[in-house]
Amino acid sequence: MKITAFAATNSTQSINLELVKSALGNLQEHDIQVLDLNDFEMPIYSPERNEKGIPEKALTFNQILKESDALIIGLAEHNGTFSTAFKNIFDWGSRADKALFQQKPMLLLSTSPGPRGGQFVMESAKTIFPFFGGNIASNFSLPSFQENFKEGNIVNANLQLEFEARLNDFKSMLHQN
Repeated sequence: MKITAFAATNSTQSINLELVKSALGNLQEHDIQVLDLNDFEMPIYSPERNEKGIPEKALTFNQILKESDALIIGLAEHNGTFSTAFKNIFDWGSRADKALFQQKPMLLLSTSPGPRGGQFVMESAKTIFPFFGGNIASNFSLPSFQENFKEGNIVNANLQLEFEARLNDFKSMLHQN
């Protein structure tokens, strides 16, 4: 099974990517592709630019999602919502194909330095993604990243158990497909 994973940010030091990689460590039996959103930088979406055509990088991003069997997305939260880098790719990609996520099973992850763990962006994604072909199998938010994540692992036992349960929910959906 081919799993495509990425942190929904252009940060080169993304804590959400660290959380994604932690999840991927439990899925090593699969073919895993990790994307860097910096490879998909394109003009900021606008209706006028859309009239000139969809950027090739947006089409490439969509094709990668289409060729995947499942998706893992680490949702970076910027001022309570999606990062600009992800929102731009999302806007362009959804113009090319409204079913951007292609009904692929999705594991949504989020974390932040603060105690809410990116819950605002997580709630937004859970509300919005289904309108764009999102098939959310499971989700997990890790609060207070610097306190709860060390050397590639969640160190809080209760949060680790919850993470494993959400990951198992995702794995169960993978086996159904």
